[in-house]
Amino acid sequence: MTAVPQPKFSAEDYLAWEVTQTEKHEFVGGEAFAMAGASDAHVTVAGNLFVALRAHLRGTPCRTYIADMKLHMAAADAYFYPDVFVTCSTADALRPQDKAEPVLVAEVLSPTTAAYDRGAKFAAYRSLPSLQEYVLIDPESPGVEVYRRDASNHWVLYPYGPQDAAEFASVGLTLPVAQVFEDVPPPGAAAAA
Repeated sequence: MTAVPQPKFSAEDYLAWEVTQTEKHEFVGGEAFAMAGASDAHVTVAGNLFVALRAHLRGTPCRTYIADMKLHMAAADAYFYPDVFVTCSTADALRPQDKAEPVLVAEVLSPTTAAYDRGAKFAAYRSLPSLQEYVLIDPESPGVEVYRRDASNHWVLYPYGPQDAAEFASVGLTLPVAQVFEDVPPPGAAAAA
């Protein structure tokens, strides 16, 4: 994320301002941050996960969103645009511009956002009582990390490698990691071409 030189403003002011912008901005504690474009691998991984979740949840009250839907974390005074997330909340179904009660959030890592996604952003997501799983996927290192909230409110890491099937317990889906990385060229393939 890149800081936008703006004076601090309220969440309400951010929402009014954001609808007038040509690019997306995340909001944290009174500041807006422009969202950078994503690589082919990033978009493909996010798309593959979205398609699998959407197909699996068809006909249920759960909805899957990708990239353009805001997620509100009131306790963290933040709005993010997760790469993929799922909500099964009837209250969220009535919120047309943003959602607030996800059960699963997935972020596809990039070199410029990985530390933030693992640190401050994960801390903000943990403020959501509804959140059961936080998923991190690095397109440069085929694997899926699922952080799952346990009964003691601790977050436990479940790492899955390229030959594994990742379990997304919050939505009852087991998905081969190879399917998440389908059509993603190996790291460095574009540079070699």
